[in-house]
Amino acid sequence: MRIVSWNVNGLRACVRKGFPGFLAECAADVVGIQEVRALPEQLDRAACIPPGWHASFAPAKRPGYSGVAVYSRTAPDDIEIGLGEPRFDDEGRLITARFGRLFVVNGYFPKGSGRDRDNSRVPYKLDFYRAVFDRIERLKRRGPVFVIGDFNTAHEEIDLARPKDNVKTSGFLPEERAELDRWIASGWVDTFRARHPGESGHYTWWRQWGGARERNVGWRIDYVLASRAAARRVTDAFIWPDVHGSDHCPVGVDVD
Repeated sequence: MRIVSWNVNGLRACVRKGFPGFLAECAADVVGIQEVRALPEQLDRAACIPPGWHASFAPAKRPGYSGVAVYSRTAPDDIEIGLGEPRFDDEGRLITARFGRLFVVNGYFPKGSGRDRDNSRVPYKLDFYRAVFDRIERLKRRGPVFVIGDFNTAHEEIDLARPKDNVKTSGFLPEERAELDRWIASGWVDTFRARHPGESGHYTWWRQWGGARERNVGWRIDYVLASRAAARRVTDAFIWPDVHGSDHCPVGVDVD
């Protein structure tokens, strides 16, 4: 089984840049996407329900904003939208798919920077982290859990190209990183880092100006985190920086 996550930075734009071909060729069984930025009725059928796939969407109420979706080769046994809190669910930030005893939780974690770049949304971001954490802690009692998505936080200095320049930037603030520390201390496994310890230069997001992607000046903010039971089943964890179509690239795991 292959599980893939990708922030597509607008699904309609990504479709024009080859998203259907990516789905056909990625050999994934489950694909979670973030930042859909469209309602299902605004998508053509090739994007909304591609041939051979089942699709479930959690759109934001605000047009052209946020939103997550799960594509799967086999229909999920259950889909749960959101967290039951309107302040999170109105922004279309979480969808949970269950396949037998296996849970795939796909999240688009908020940015903390705020409209004025004053880090005003950091409290909201941390509240969302804590709400998701409470949810997945309950889920892991029922079966293996993978939490995938754009976490909007680089965990360690190794996870971004210029850590010293970003210590006061949301996405690398001490309190954001400490929240990920808490998850890891509670047994959640960063599947990519578990297989590539100490390796630098692995990023999943690049700014869209200044040749950042070409120069690999990026951040690793997209993850597949696994409960201990799920982590035992992982045979490979990967980042695909050569896949274009968004300012993020796909990440994923292969599971036995």
